[in-house]
Amino acid sequence: MKTILRTVAISFLFLPLAFVSADGHGHSGLNVGSEISSFAANDDEGNLWSLQEHLGEKNVIVYFYPAAMTGGCTKQACAYRDQSSELNDLDAIVVGVSGDSVNNLKLFKEAHGLNFTLLSDINGNIAKQFGVPTRGGNSIEREINGVLHTLTRGLTTSRWTFVVGKDGRVVYKNSDVTAAEDSATVIEELKKLSSS
Repeated sequence: MKTILRTVAISFLFLPLAFVSADGHGHSGLNVGSEISSFAANDDEGNLWSLQEHLGEKNVIVYFYPAAMTGGCTKQACAYRDQSSELNDLDAIVVGVSGDSVNNLKLFKEAHGLNFTLLSDINGNIAKQFGVPTRGGNSIEREINGVLHTLTRGLTTSRWTFVVGKDGRVVYKNSDVTAAEDSATVIEELKKLSSS
Protein backbone atom coordinates (compact mmCIF):
# COMPACT_ATOMS: atom_id res chain seq x y z
CA MET A 1 0.00 0.00 0.00
CA LYS A 2 2.84 2.40 0.84
CA THR A 3 4.38 1.72 -2.57
CA ILE A 4 1.11 2.56 -4.32
CA LEU A 5 0.70 5.77 -2.33
CA ARG A 6 4.31 6.76 -3.04
CA THR A 7 3.77 6.16 -6.78
CA VAL A 8 0.60 8.27 -6.74
CA ALA A 9 2.37 11.05 -4.83
CA ILE A 10 5.29 11.04 -7.26
CA SER A 11 2.89 11.14 -10.23
CA PHE A 12 1.29 14.32 -8.89
CA LEU A 13 4.67 16.03 -8.80
CA PHE A 14 4.73 15.93 -12.58
CA LEU A 15 1.15 16.93 -13.31
CA PRO A 16 1.10 19.34 -16.26
CA LEU A 17 -0.87 22.53 -16.28
CA ALA A 18 -4.52 21.97 -17.03
CA PHE A 19 -5.63 21.43 -20.58
CA VAL A 20 -6.89 24.61 -22.18
CA SER A 21 -9.51 24.62 -24.90
CA ALA A 22 -10.57 27.78 -26.68
CA ASP A 23 -14.27 27.08 -26.24
CA GLY A 24 -14.09 25.14 -22.98
CA HIS A 25 -16.23 22.27 -24.31
CA GLY A 26 -15.52 18.56 -24.72
CA HIS A 27 -14.69 17.13 -28.14
CA SER A 28 -15.69 13.92 -29.89
CA GLY A 29 -12.69 13.83 -32.21
CA LEU A 30 -11.29 15.48 -35.31
CA ASN A 31 -11.33 14.47 -38.96
CA VAL A 32 -9.90 15.98 -42.14
CA GLY A 33 -11.59 19.34 -42.56
CA SER A 34 -12.34 19.77 -38.85
CA GLU A 35 -11.47 23.13 -37.33
CA ILE A 36 -9.41 22.69 -34.19
CA SER A 37 -9.83 24.55 -30.92
CA SER A 38 -6.51 25.62 -29.53
CA PHE A 39 -4.95 23.67 -26.69
CA ALA A 40 -2.03 24.19 -24.35
CA ALA A 41 0.09 21.83 -22.27
CA ASN A 42 3.50 21.60 -20.62
CA ASP A 43 6.39 20.77 -22.91
CA ASP A 44 9.54 18.76 -22.17
CA GLU A 45 11.04 21.76 -20.35
CA GLY A 46 7.94 22.36 -18.22
CA ASN A 47 6.97 25.47 -20.21
CA LEU A 48 3.45 26.08 -21.46
CA TRP A 49 3.17 25.38 -25.21
CA SER A 50 0.08 26.64 -27.03
CA LEU A 51 -1.14 25.68 -30.49
CA GLN A 52 -2.60 29.17 -30.86
CA GLU A 53 0.89 30.66 -31.07
CA HIS A 54 1.65 28.65 -34.22
CA LEU A 55 -1.62 28.76 -36.15
CA GLY A 56 -1.39 30.91 -39.24
CA GLU A 57 2.40 30.58 -39.33
CA LYS A 58 3.16 26.87 -39.67
CA ASN A 59 1.63 23.54 -40.55
CA VAL A 60 1.62 21.70 -37.22
CA ILE A 61 2.24 17.96 -37.17
CA VAL A 62 0.65 16.60 -33.99
CA TYR A 63 1.61 12.98 -33.49
CA PHE A 64 0.41 10.86 -30.58
CA TYR A 65 2.58 7.97 -29.39
CA PRO A 66 2.23 5.40 -26.58
CA ALA A 67 5.33 5.91 -24.43
CA ALA A 68 8.68 7.68 -24.33
CA MET A 69 11.80 5.49 -24.44
CA THR A 70 10.11 2.45 -26.00
CA GLY A 71 11.12 0.78 -29.27
CA GLY A 72 8.58 1.97 -31.84
CA CYS A 73 8.19 5.39 -30.25
CA THR A 74 11.94 5.94 -30.33
CA LYS A 75 12.13 4.98 -34.03
CA GLN A 76 9.26 7.34 -34.80
CA ALA A 77 10.78 10.25 -32.86
CA CYS A 78 14.26 9.75 -34.34
CA ALA A 79 12.83 9.70 -37.87
CA TYR A 80 11.14 13.05 -37.23
CA ARG A 81 14.44 14.32 -35.80
CA ASP A 82 16.40 13.17 -38.85
CA GLN A 83 13.92 14.65 -41.34
CA SER A 84 13.59 18.03 -39.65
CA SER A 85 15.23 19.84 -42.57
CA GLU A 86 12.65 18.53 -45.07
CA LEU A 87 9.83 19.37 -42.67
CA ASN A 88 11.18 22.87 -42.20
CA ASP A 89 11.26 23.32 -45.99
CA LEU A 90 7.57 22.36 -46.02
CA ASP A 91 6.85 25.05 -43.40
CA ALA A 92 5.97 22.45 -40.76
CA ILE A 93 6.77 21.96 -37.11
CA VAL A 94 6.45 18.73 -35.11
CA VAL A 95 4.80 18.20 -31.75
CA GLY A 96 4.84 14.75 -30.12
CA VAL A 97 2.12 14.04 -27.53
CA SER A 98 2.04 11.24 -24.94
CA GLY A 99 0.83 10.47 -21.44
CA ASP A 100 4.38 10.81 -20.09
CA SER A 101 5.39 13.26 -17.39
CA VAL A 102 7.48 16.32 -18.18
CA ASN A 103 10.48 14.61 -16.59
CA ASN A 104 10.08 11.52 -18.82
CA LEU A 105 9.91 13.75 -21.89
CA LYS A 106 13.01 15.68 -20.88
CA LEU A 107 14.95 12.42 -20.50
CA PHE A 108 13.61 11.10 -23.83
CA LYS A 109 14.60 14.28 -25.65
CA GLU A 110 18.09 14.33 -24.13
CA ALA A 111 18.74 10.61 -24.69
CA HIS A 112 17.99 10.83 -28.42
CA GLY A 113 18.85 14.44 -29.28
CA LEU A 114 15.30 15.21 -30.35
CA ASN A 115 14.91 18.62 -31.97
CA PHE A 116 11.18 19.20 -31.64
CA THR A 117 8.61 19.76 -28.90
CA LEU A 118 7.19 16.95 -26.76
CA LEU A 119 3.98 17.60 -24.81
CA SER A 120 2.84 15.97 -21.58
CA ASP A 121 -0.80 14.86 -21.77
CA ILE A 122 -0.99 12.72 -18.64
CA ASN A 123 -4.72 13.34 -18.19
CA GLY A 124 -5.50 12.56 -21.85
CA ASN A 125 -7.24 15.85 -22.56
CA ILE A 126 -5.44 16.57 -25.84
CA ALA A 127 -5.96 12.97 -26.98
CA LYS A 128 -9.68 13.33 -26.17
CA GLN A 129 -9.94 16.52 -28.21
CA PHE A 130 -8.45 14.76 -31.23
CA GLY A 131 -10.47 11.58 -30.63
CA VAL A 132 -7.38 9.45 -30.02
CA PRO A 133 -8.03 6.32 -27.89
CA THR A 134 -6.13 5.91 -24.62
CA ARG A 135 -5.71 3.11 -22.10
CA GLY A 136 -4.14 2.75 -18.66
CA GLY A 137 -0.65 4.00 -17.86
CA ASN A 138 2.40 1.99 -16.91
CA SER A 139 5.99 2.21 -15.69
CA ILE A 140 9.20 1.16 -17.41
CA GLU A 141 12.81 1.28 -16.31
CA ARG A 142 15.50 2.70 -18.58
CA GLU A 143 19.17 3.41 -18.07
CA ILE A 144 20.08 6.87 -19.33
CA ASN A 145 23.68 8.10 -19.10
CA GLY A 146 24.48 5.33 -16.63
CA VAL A 147 21.57 6.16 -14.31
CA LEU A 148 18.53 3.88 -13.94
CA HIS A 149 15.24 5.79 -14.20
CA THR A 150 11.68 4.61 -13.59
CA LEU A 151 9.46 6.29 -16.16
CA THR A 152 5.81 6.35 -15.10
CA ARG A 153 3.10 7.60 -17.45
CA GLY A 154 -0.46 8.53 -16.55
CA LEU A 155 -1.95 6.83 -19.60
CA THR A 156 -0.97 5.16 -22.84
CA THR A 157 -2.03 6.89 -26.05
CA SER A 158 -2.70 5.16 -29.37
CA ARG A 159 -0.34 5.98 -32.24
CA TRP A 160 -2.22 8.48 -34.41
CA THR A 161 -0.91 11.41 -36.48
CA PHE A 162 -2.57 14.65 -37.59
CA VAL A 163 -1.47 17.67 -39.58
CA VAL A 164 -3.14 20.95 -38.70
CA GLY A 165 -2.89 23.45 -41.55
CA LYS A 166 -2.10 27.11 -41.14
CA ASP A 167 -5.83 27.88 -41.23
CA GLY A 168 -6.42 25.77 -38.10
CA ARG A 169 -8.11 22.90 -39.93
CA VAL A 170 -7.04 19.27 -40.00
CA VAL A 171 -5.56 18.50 -43.43
CA TYR A 172 -4.29 14.98 -42.69
CA LYS A 173 -5.21 12.20 -40.28
CA ASN A 174 -3.74 8.72 -39.88
CA SER A 175 -5.13 6.33 -37.27
CA ASP A 176 -3.07 3.38 -38.54
CA VAL A 177 0.48 4.71 -38.19
CA THR A 178 3.61 2.66 -38.84
CA ALA A 179 6.07 4.18 -36.36
CA ALA A 180 9.28 4.18 -38.42
CA GLU A 181 7.52 5.38 -41.59
CA ASP A 182 5.34 8.11 -40.07
CA SER A 183 7.54 11.11 -40.83
CA ALA A 184 8.16 10.02 -44.44
CA THR A 185 4.42 9.53 -44.97
CA VAL A 186 3.66 12.97 -43.52
CA ILE A 187 6.31 14.57 -45.74
CA GLU A 188 4.70 13.05 -48.84
CA GLU A 189 1.28 14.32 -47.75
CA LEU A 190 2.65 17.81 -47.12
CA LYS A 191 4.26 17.83 -50.57
CA LYS A 192 0.91 16.92 -52.14
CA LEU A 193 -0.84 19.67 -50.21
CA SER A 194 1.76 22.29 -51.15
CA SER A 195 1.49 21.45 -54.85
CA SER A 196 -2.33 21.44 -54.97
